[in-house]
Amino acid sequence: MSKPFDAADLSAVNTIRLLAVDATRQANSGHPGMPMGMAPAAHILWSRYLKHSPSNPQWVDRDRFVLSAGHGSMLIYALLHLHGYKLTLDDLKNFRQWGSKTPGHPEYGHTEGVETTTGPLGQGIATAVGFAMAERILAARFGNELVNHKTWVLASDGDLMEGASHEAGSMAGHLKLSQIKVIYDDNHISIEGDTKLAYTEDVLKRFESYGWHVLKVADGNDLDALDKAMAEANAETTRPSIIAVRSIIGYGSPLQNTAKVHGSPLSPDDIKKTKEFLKWPLEPTFYIPDDAKKRCLESVDKGKKVEADWNAKRDAYAKTNADKYKQFSQALAKELPADLEQKLPVFPADEKGLASRVSSHKVINAIAKEVPFFLGGSADLAGSNNTTIEQGGDFEADNYLGRIIHFGVREHGMAAALNGMALHGGVIPFGGTFLMFNDYMKPAYRLAHLMGVQSIFVFTHDSIGQGEDGPTHQPVETLAAMRSTPNGVVLRPGDANEVSYSWLIALQRKNAPTALVFTRQDIPTFDRTKFAPASGTLKGAYVLSEAKDGKPQVILIGTGSEVQLCVKAQEALEKEGVATRVVSAPSLELFASQNSQYQNEVLPSSVKARVAVEAASSFGWHRWVGTNGKFVTLDRFGASAPGPVAMKNLGFTVENVVKTAKESLKNL
Repeated sequence: MSKPFDAADLSAVNTIRLLAVDATRQANSGHPGMPMGMAPAAHILWSRYLKHSPSNPQWVDRDRFVLSAGHGSMLIYALLHLHGYKLTLDDLKNFRQWGSKTPGHPEYGHTEGVETTTGPLGQGIATAVGFAMAERILAARFGNELVNHKTWVLASDGDLMEGASHEAGSMAGHLKLSQIKVIYDDNHISIEGDTKLAYTEDVLKRFESYGWHVLKVADGNDLDALDKAMAEANAETTRPSIIAVRSIIGYGSPLQNTAKVHGSPLSPDDIKKTKEFLKWPLEPTFYIPDDAKKRCLESVDKGKKVEADWNAKRDAYAKTNADKYKQFSQALAKELPADLEQKLPVFPADEKGLASRVSSHKVINAIAKEVPFFLGGSADLAGSNNTTIEQGGDFEADNYLGRIIHFGVREHGMAAALNGMALHGGVIPFGGTFLMFNDYMKPAYRLAHLMGVQSIFVFTHDSIGQGEDGPTHQPVETLAAMRSTPNGVVLRPGDANEVSYSWLIALQRKNAPTALVFTRQDIPTFDRTKFAPASGTLKGAYVLSEAKDGKPQVILIGTGSEVQLCVKAQEALEKEGVATRVVSAPSLELFASQNSQYQNEVLPSSVKARVAVEAASSFGWHRWVGTNGKFVTLDRFGASAPGPVAMKNLGFTVENVVKTAKESLKNL
């Protein structure tokens, strides 16, 4: 039985509340209501149940805490400061200011102790499922001696309204991820007022139907009831748990239980009344009583002890399981074999060739043999995406050793789970779907880039070339949108050997996501004795085929399935005496990161006649073709027809590329 709560615990609870009040007032911005209502639950979790070591926030076997309700960021900032992390009182006073460690929503990599970026509602709880998946994967491989921790989530009504939480909740229940524990802030208030205006389902019945262990605390200020519920959730070992806590938003203020305290600072008069109600001194602001600080700082010594106990287990494990411990260390470091490039498939020249989704499948399986912590799957499209690891085994509740993850028709949940797995560490995860469905996963896709995590997104059926499914499934604007995302690299390889190098790039980008974009239809594999080596992919764009005299009059720049059109157009133009260079540009972002000397070698400034050839929007290409350039692109939606017919009728033919190249020359 837990020890009784005392005055120091109550003091700590009110300290969290009033730090949120003072910080939001000083910033004249922020959300004080949630921290005020959930301070009791947060204090109990952090002081009694969360396994963490403030002196070593990156300790491998720590519990993860995810504040999915990221708008209430002052809650986690107050907790981090009080529990001895490197977040000072001045940092709290600098809440939401330029350059501060306390931004409006928690940001991974920006504030020590923040495990994932949250803000867009639903993202935290969905990402947490990925944390729990990675934990179970590593525990299955290396044992509970090394890996045995939980992921605790504090989620709001808004989180559970968002569709991502439904996808994530269903997936976690199916997989019986018992290491995820959600505390649901059931305060009945959203920005527009009482949640009954738009949200009346029985949330716990919903989660019960997913296969979750459900609990309820009727009074969010009842410390004993909260403690009992967390103890029960903590002990649950067969299914994920959710505790609905009926809290009072803005507790203690004149605005409690109203939407007015959700997203706006309290007025000076309301702060005065709040502090009077909570028996708190009006001055100084940001007041922290000694007993509250002392109680919270107990986490430091507790954390050191639990970490030291783990270190002893680790050392013993390393002695008796040297090979496995080496694999564990390599997985955490994402250490790739030094000769991995040599182990990747080299595809022979073939005029018919392979769909790049097919060559990708061969590369995936070559990587899987060499990198045991590489795994992934598809959003119910494995047969179409070609993402299956042969003999990898299905990742299911009774087999966490499986390397084939069946995400179901849950693109958004899949992307968030990939982020969680990548953040957790010890695995390099990938997930596949059709390129068109990037739109379903965009919030999580964007956060992968914002956080800089190694989520690998596999997209197939990349253009109108997929054919009969029509414009609903034919991406046109998608590549441009993806390329515009900061910190990203989109790779659309032009043949099978470029596919191998594209995967190598994705594996080597340890601190950033990568999007791999593949065809449904066959594309030729170029004869590399006649064309430049596919290793040029590593620089994003390269001269695939030079003009005969080495002095091009026009440059054709293609990606993916359209590179073959450029090659054939080059042959036709050269026969007519037009010196033509072909540039394969699988990644415009990688090319943009090269120095200006290399860029000018590939696209000499002296050659003004250029043509971009890609079965997608022209948006974003203007930088590379210049003011005299021309486009064989697609600034309209596609059409339902067999792929070759759609390509031909929408202008993706050798003849049209030749014609456009000549027009570009006429513009000079």
